[in-house]
Amino acid sequence: MRLKDKIAVITGGARGIGLAATRKFLEEGAVVAIWDIDPEKGAAAVHDFEQDGCRVGFWKVDVADQESAEQAARSVVERFGRIDILLNNAGITRDAAFKNMTGQDWQRVIDVNLSGVFHCTKAVYPFMAEQGYGRIINASSVVGLHGNFGQTNYAATKAGVIGMTKVWAREFGRKGITVNAVAPGFIQTEMMDTIPEKVLDGFRQKTPLGRLGRPAEVAALYSFLASDEAAFITGTTVSIDGGVAI
Repeated sequence: MRLKDKIAVITGGARGIGLAATRKFLEEGAVVAIWDIDPEKGAAAVHDFEQDGCRVGFWKVDVADQESAEQAARSVVERFGRIDILLNNAGITRDAAFKNMTGQDWQRVIDVNLSGVFHCTKAVYPFMAEQGYGRIINASSVVGLHGNFGQTNYAATKAGVIGMTKVWAREFGRKGITVNAVAPGFIQTEMMDTIPEKVLDGFRQKTPLGRLGRPAEVAALYSFLASDEAAFITGTTVSIDGGVAI
């Protein structure tokens, strides 16, 4: 129960790694506000977790829209009293080789994966600063550290998230707020469902552990960084990639 009674906002919390993080945070005793663009998946997640007696709520939020994030932050504070943890997990892909990537492909990924992290942090930070406590965790990627073919837009956003993490750690530290990034490798999520099995086999072969990661494994790292056990960790990027970057 390392997160007992903490109020956590998890963006993209209705699917994939975000849903695994929601489950883990609830198991650790947190109250979770799911921010997601998909109301059907959000409502289904809340229903399932409430059946288990968990305190959880859903807000339809487009992280690419500053006002959407600000309204949700105010609503969460009105309902639960404060926000202790922000997990900036929401993200999308629009993969293509550079010569084929459109301006629209570029901008949409920037809007969600990079500007979305800015918007949600901007919305939540004042509440954390006022109470003198906060944990902010930003989802980066192994791609943000080392690049990947066909992911100019995605790699740019995930590298940008690491830069913002370092700046915010410097700026927010005196307010009692830690800021860290997590860089997952190849994780078995819905994003992988469209990738041919031959390509997935290639990912496995490149990974020293010989397999894809599990969402629950990333969620466990998120949970640790959100806890008071990680109180002296800030401004860092933690890789969880099965050794693929070695």
